[in-house]
Amino acid sequence: MFSQTFLHFVSSLSTIAVRFLSVVVHWIPVLKKYMEGTHQKKAVFHKRERLPCIAPLLTTVEETPQMVSTQVRGQFPEWLSGYLLRIGPGKFEFGKDEYSHWFDGMALLHQFRMEKGTVTYRSKFLQSDTYKANSAHDRIVISEFGTLALPDPCKNVFERFMSKFELPAITDNTNVNYVQYKGDYYVSTETNFMNKVDIKTLEKTEKVDWSKFIAVNGATAHPHYDPDGTAYNMGNSYGPHGSCYNVIQIPPEKVDLGDTVHGAQVICSIASAERMKPSYYHSFGMTRNYIIFIEQPLKMNLWKIVTSRIRGKAFSDGISWEPQYNTRFHVVDKHTGQLLPGMYYTKPFVTFHQINAFEDQGCVVIDLCCQDDGRSLEVYQLQNLRKAGEGLDQVYNSVGRSFPRRFVLPLHVSLNDPEGENLSPLSYSSASAVKHADGKIWCSYENLHPEELEEEGGVEFPQINYGQFSGKKYRFFYGCGFRHLVGDSLIKVDVVNKTLTIWREDGFYPSEPVFVPAPGTREEDGGVILSVVITPDQNENNFLLVLDAKNFEELGRAEVPVRMPYGFHGTFVAT
Repeated sequence: MFSQTFLHFVSSLSTIAVRFLSVVVHWIPVLKKYMEGTHQKKAVFHKRERLPCIAPLLTTVEETPQMVSTQVRGQFPEWLSGYLLRIGPGKFEFGKDEYSHWFDGMALLHQFRMEKGTVTYRSKFLQSDTYKANSAHDRIVISEFGTLALPDPCKNVFERFMSKFELPAITDNTNVNYVQYKGDYYVSTETNFMNKVDIKTLEKTEKVDWSKFIAVNGATAHPHYDPDGTAYNMGNSYGPHGSCYNVIQIPPEKVDLGDTVHGAQVICSIASAERMKPSYYHSFGMTRNYIIFIEQPLKMNLWKIVTSRIRGKAFSDGISWEPQYNTRFHVVDKHTGQLLPGMYYTKPFVTFHQINAFEDQGCVVIDLCCQDDGRSLEVYQLQNLRKAGEGLDQVYNSVGRSFPRRFVLPLHVSLNDPEGENLSPLSYSSASAVKHADGKIWCSYENLHPEELEEEGGVEFPQINYGQFSGKKYRFFYGCGFRHLVGDSLIKVDVVNKTLTIWREDGFYPSEPVFVPAPGTREEDGGVILSVVITPDQNENNFLLVLDAKNFEELGRAEVPVRMPYGFHGTFVAT
């Protein structure tokens, strides 16, 4: 009797064990995926020593308004016809007044024209009202992001004191990016002003104020575009009920010849988590059907910003990194303007540039260049960037690095969905989205890079084959590696296989890579990469580089016998 009972007991245990093992075997991949996504590997910062001084890349240069020929070495493809347009700061003082922050320099417009294998170059300072006013007074009269304009020294003490209580003029020094609306090109920053430019002559033709068309106090310099030309952007508004992040839609075509952003409308307003401390943001994500806004703990203290002049501080003094707050993703339906109810949160990080976003299996997938330390804006003071020796090494080693990460946001989460389980159905990504008891969805990222990228200083200025793969599942993006305070390499990242291809030339510093598709190809990397490469060495020439986007091999370079500063963003316009 005992033996039969014992055998029955053993048999039952065996059945339970088999079932348990089968459950474990079934859940191992899920648990592995969850653990990989949740316990993300922290990037290791590789400290650098004896960095070369790059001060000449961050000093005032002369404009080159007349077109100059370049010396082409190698070959530029015959089919490559058009303008590479770039912009960035190029003048850092007026009279005895000097700008404090890299972002403050006066906008210098660059144009490389490519035609039948030849390349020409020209540059002009943007004739903004700010530039003209500063030039006329031979001093800085309009405040910028990191530089406070001081009172007129010709005024008496009382007048100088009272001028602190005047509303500051808003800069129209639009030095960040070229953007396109309704077929026209504008140079933009993040204030409410843009300047329309003639891309052939680089002349300013019109100043446009966003606030004359919609109730926003500015807009980003990184809009997105639908295939039909409809543009989307985001801008803040500040009112008695607090701060809002607004999704802006701009129609693709002009009604009248003089149209600028006429017909623009706010399709959704997202309330800031804190009324007087909205998040700073530089870009946002977009898929075929959704806008993705990242509310990050890089905060703008509106009271500090409004009182900056009285306190004798620059606007930048009102921006602070507050990692006690988490980062939140907001998803907006582009077609209805409705904010989706999902509450997507993740640990604090800061992002300046999104890479791409797409939809798959009921989820939004968004890829971003992320930093775990949001204090980098403080570091880009010109006195820091122009240091040499140990001081420069210390500045570089204090800056957070930027790495590509993927987040998955399941769109159709219901009350019945289980808590504590990964709701992402995507087998190809270790990113997870776990529902908590309070209804929040906690998102953990997937790293999109191999460890090798840590040695390259991370990656920024990401670009893709935008015309064919924006808002779609993709494989490649291109960016700058940062083994210095500015880009010192070009990197092609394969986000599927997580491999890198790198171009570097010692002593030279490449700008944001711009992808240009070859005619007649549908291959994602079928085309070329253009990048302006500059050097602080006065005995070497700067040049426009063209790489084969597939293998990252150099096809040619166009050497330019003029000095250029390191810039921000640009675009290619085919002709």
